[in-house]
Amino acid sequence: MRKALFPLSLLLAVLCCSGCIKPKITLFPDATEPLREFTIQGDGKGKILVVTIKGFISDSAGSLPWKRRSNTVREVVSQLKHAEKDKDVKAVVLKVDSHGGSVTASDMLYHEIVRYKERSGVKLVVVLMSVAASGGYYVSLPADFILAHPTTITGSIGVVFLRPNVSGLLGKAGIEVNVDKSGRNKDMGSPFRKATVEEQQIVQGVIDDMAGRFINLVSTHRKLGEAAKADISSARIYTAADALRLGLVDRIGYLDDALAKAGILAGLPDNPKVVVYRRAEYPDDNLYNTAANKPATPEIHLFELGLAEALPPLDSGLYYLWMPAGAD
Repeated sequence: MRKALFPLSLLLAVLCCSGCIKPKITLFPDATEPLREFTIQGDGKGKILVVTIKGFISDSAGSLPWKRRSNTVREVVSQLKHAEKDKDVKAVVLKVDSHGGSVTASDMLYHEIVRYKERSGVKLVVVLMSVAASGGYYVSLPADFILAHPTTITGSIGVVFLRPNVSGLLGKAGIEVNVDKSGRNKDMGSPFRKATVEEQQIVQGVIDDMAGRFINLVSTHRKLGEAAKADISSARIYTAADALRLGLVDRIGYLDDALAKAGILAGLPDNPKVVVYRRAEYPDDNLYNTAANKPATPEIHLFELGLAEALPPLDSGLYYLWMPAGAD
């Protein structure tokens, strides 16, 4: 074991003591590097910016307190603010690949996208990738045109209230949790006991209210009829073909189709510049690179906790989220 540690110890000693070599050693990589613009293709006048929304939609820095992390809301808003300063950006293509996220984070991002469109006058095309469900679809609603990939799964227009219940486990362990409260519903959602009938009714009322907001926004933006509105109220998922039939999307196609549509809506000439904002430069970069939040400075990663980062949070709360793995 000591022999295995010796080369690493020697490397760290050399790096720390050398006056000439000053690499950035990061135990946990973060996303604090500034955004920079990179042209992916095209050399004509005007720009189409491609922004990616991928993974769990959150306004939280995450559950790893030792690592400085960004979040979906901050990352997307940062890119939109960056674009707002560039008058050559005439259209935005939003790539959405997300099961959704928290109710508030999804609504905040939706609001910021709406405000960006109002301030800039930029045309917005959304392309739904593998999964754009629940909150992933919610943030797509401000689009002037929504295109779904042929294999997209979307829909799940509704709300889920997640709350753990460890009362059974604690009972087996002989552990009790005593709670003193000012009102009978003060500890609603407690993981230490089962919900009462009254609490279940209250929670369902909140869920119905949040779901109603979601459904009404979809109906307004997509101009759905009563039959389609009733269909989406079941909160089921849809294939791209079903979504097109219901009017949730405008077309089925690919990313290049979304770029072409964005150029047409913005009145751009042929071969406009297609740009992205990244935190690092990548060789042979292309539009399918989702690493915009990676740090640009070369680092030595002594730990890489990708699995922990990939897991959605288990905090109690309301979510615009499709969680097939959590279904009964």
